[in-house]
This record gives sequence, structure tokens and C-alpha cells, in this order.
Amino acid sequence: MTQRKIGFFNYTAYGLGDVLGAGSMAVISAWVLFFYTTYCGLGPLEAGIIFASARILDAVASPLIGYLSDNADSTRLGRKFGRRKVFLLFAIPLLPSFAFMWVSGQHFLYYLFTYIFFELVYASVLIPYETLAAEMTDDFRKKGMFAGARILVGHLSAIAATILPAWIVAVLGGKDSPDTFLYMGGIFAVAFMIVVAVVYFFTWEREKTEEELAKIEAEKVPLSQVFGKLYKGLGFTLKIRAFRLHLGMYLGGYISQDIFNAAFTYFAAFALGSIFAYSASESLSLTSYLMASIFTVQTIAVGSVFACVALLPRFFPALTYRFAAVAYIVGIVGLAGFYYATPESQAGQISWMVIALVFAGIGRGLLNYIPWNTYNYMADVDQIVTGQRREGSFAGVMTFIRKAAQASAVFAVGAALEMGGLVKGQKMQSQEVMESIVSIMTFGPILVLIFGYWVSTKFKLDTDTHKILMDEIARFKAGHREPSSPEAQAIVEDLTGWKYDQLWGNNEVGREAAGESVSEKKCAGEA
Repeated sequence: MTQRKIGFFNYTAYGLGDVLGAGSMAVISAWVLFFYTTYCGLGPLEAGIIFASARILDAVASPLIGYLSDNADSTRLGRKFGRRKVFLLFAIPLLPSFAFMWVSGQHFLYYLFTYIFFELVYASVLIPYETLAAEMTDDFRKKGMFAGARILVGHLSAIAATILPAWIVAVLGGKDSPDTFLYMGGIFAVAFMIVVAVVYFFTWEREKTEEELAKIEAEKVPLSQVFGKLYKGLGFTLKIRAFRLHLGMYLGGYISQDIFNAAFTYFAAFALGSIFAYSASESLSLTSYLMASIFTVQTIAVGSVFACVALLPRFFPALTYRFAAVAYIVGIVGLAGFYYATPESQAGQISWMVIALVFAGIGRGLLNYIPWNTYNYMADVDQIVTGQRREGSFAGVMTFIRKAAQASAVFAVGAALEMGGLVKGQKMQSQEVMESIVSIMTFGPILVLIFGYWVSTKFKLDTDTHKILMDEIARFKAGHREPSSPEAQAIVEDLTGWKYDQLWGNNEVGREAAGESVSEKKCAGEA
């Protein structure tokens, strides 16, 4: 791969893409369930049905977009604008659809269709976008820099997502109004259009030779065969051991946050609001500021890790992940404990809350950074198995699983709130409901974090093992078929989950990636 010079502005431009990625998800996970049940006349279960319906469509749309982005350079538009970036270009005028989600007083079907439409637009941007770091460089540290830039920008946009309602309430004179969320949606919709345009103009894709383009055109799959090959190929991504473990860590970190975010909004608005005897608008502002505080600490934590990746020669994601999970659990327990044992003095209240928020923020920040850092290396592990580059397929799986996990978490919180007796549209809830909220916010995230911690003990990809992996890939490209050492063989086999003599396309995954079925391979052998 020809290396182009990557400067500060390229890292920044790439990172800005997560204003859409993390920013929209922060808004949705923190506010949409609360907005639906408080201002739109929907029950928690009805809101959950909206998320579940969107995920059913995502089961088709997200993997399909990943597949198409892998093969778009076989089309004239893909060759002109870039097989990844053509999706970004055509999505820009559709991004204002985010604002339409935040119109109050509409029918259930209105919220269903506006949510689904934005989710499809989101997928059409995020799936190609997530491949760009791997397209722009093969270097471990530079990929880590791209991941750090993305997560830092994402956290800043998440801070804006959580604090904007409080600022808008202040501008409205303390008025408790659903228009607060409509204004927020409009502001973010404009920001989404700007940042996607910046990503389009200041990133690039892996250059291909005329021979490679001709091969792509010759192997172009008819539309009638796309879905069969699509889901078979995506299923093969799960046969890469490092990717399976990566998904386990990813889900442990992110589902725990999705459950926490959805429940914490109610916790701050109702439970803490009742402790401090706040009005509805004051409770909304309190929720905004507390969530913004958590995201601020997250940003500081990510910045620290980002600096370590940039300056230190070695990085161990699994060990850092375990530290993050423990810190987050301490923070969650601290917040729950505040509700049941609120200190009488104001100084004690502030100290308790600050300590809990700091631990939660540090844990969440690291849990956000680590999976997206390691994701950038999954295509490298896949390459030594298949002999191909399939960034789009992995991005499709990641985006689908991310949104499916978030929807499942929010649906579960909604169902639990319904069972706990939450009354839709009511600004004050009963003591039983508030205790249910605290339980959901505490036990749900902790159980998922324990799962992620366990998976991380099996994940071996780090700076040292990645270097060995890339050295072995270079040997395969040079025509060697024997490992450079027994240690290298053991490391590569652990990362891939395949025997060394099955690597570099000598397996069913590689044959599928190359567009050749197992039966065709057997026929060729017999001939």
C-alpha cells in the first residue's frame, strides 16, 4: 500500500465523522426514550417497539451497505467518488431527517418512520466511514491515532448532546417544553451535514491498480446473488477468533453504557430530582449537567489513552479494558449508593457525586476507546486468513451489532420501566418506580461488564502481536508458506483461530472472500 502523508488535519477531519456516529447515538441513548414517554404520549414498551422494528430493517440494510461499499468501485460512481466516500456524498442532503424525530405530539407511526429513516441514513454514512482508517494506513500507531481522534471528537459531541437541553431550557427562561428537543435535533442535523462534508474532502481510500479494478469488474456479482453471498460472507467474519472476542468486549462496554444512559436519564430526572425537590425543568437541567459531567471525564480519559498510544511504543488493550470495567462498576455502585444513603451536608453530597462520576467517566471513556482502537486491526487479522481486504464487511457487522445492541438495551430498559410501573407523560413518579429505575441502572450494566471482563482475558491482540502478524502477512505476500518461528505461528493461530497451513486463502473463508465457492474449488481440483 502506497503511504500518503497523514497530518493533524487529516486526523481531525476523520475524527469529526464521529460527531454523527457518537453524537447521534449519545442523543438517542440519553434522550429519545425519555422524550417519547414524557412528551409524545408513548409508553416505554411502544418506544421499545420502535427500536426493535428499526433493527429488523438493519438486519438487511447495514450488512448490505457494507457489502456494496466493498464492491462499489466496480461502478462508475464508485470509481469517480470513491467506493466508500460515494455513500457519504449522497447521504449529506438526507441528514436533516434527524431533526424530524424530535417533533412532539405526533402519532406512533410518525415516530416509527422518522426513526427508521434516520437510522438507514446513519448506516449509509457510518459503515463506509468506519473503513477509512484502515484504507488510509496500515501502520498500527497511525490507526490508533485515527481511533483516538474519532473517540475524542465523539466524546465532545456527546457532551454537547447531553448539555444542550440544559442550555436551551435556560434560553427559554426555564420553560419545560418539548421544543427543547426539536431545537437540539435541528442543531445536530446541521452539524452532521458539515462534518460529513469535511470527512469526504479530507480523507482518502486505498488506491487500486487497473488490473485490480478489472478483476473487480470481472468478478462482479449479479444482484440476484447478492443476498446469498452477503450473509454467507458476513457469517464468515465471525470465524475470525480475534473478531469474535473483539465483539464480546465491544458489547460488554457499549451495552452497559446503553442501559446506563437510558436509565440514568430517569434516575436523574425523577430520583435525584425528588431528593433535591426540583421542578420538571430543573430536573431536566440537572440530568443534562450530570450526563455532561460523565462525558467530560470520559473525554479526559480518552485523551490520556490517546496520548499514551501516540507517545508510548506499546499498548495492551485487554489489560486496559479490565481496568476500565472495574472503574465503571465502582462509579455505578457509587451513584446507586447516593440515592439510598444521601449525605446530609452539601459538601458530602458534592464529594460523593463527584467521586462516583469520575470513576464512571474514566471507565466509560476507556471502554469507548479500546474497541474502536482494536477494530482497526481486524481487517489485518482477516487478511492473513483470506488473503483479501474486507473492511466493509466488518464495518457492516460492527454497525449492525452496535445498533442492534443499543436497541435491545433501550427496549429492555423500556420493558423494565413498564413492568416497574412508569406512568407515561407524568413528571413525578412513585417511590416504587424510582427504586426500579435505580435497580435497572445498577444491575443491568454490571452484569454486561462482567461478561466483557471475562472475554478480555482471552483477547491477545496488542502492539507486539500485531507486529508479528504484519510480518507474517509480508512473508505470505513474498511467497513464503512456513512461519518465521514457532512463537509467530502460535500467535497468529491464536489471533485467527485457524491452523497456519490453512491461512492466506487456503480455507473456506478465503475462497468465499475471493468469490469462489467450495464446490467450485473441489471441481477444479478433480479436473
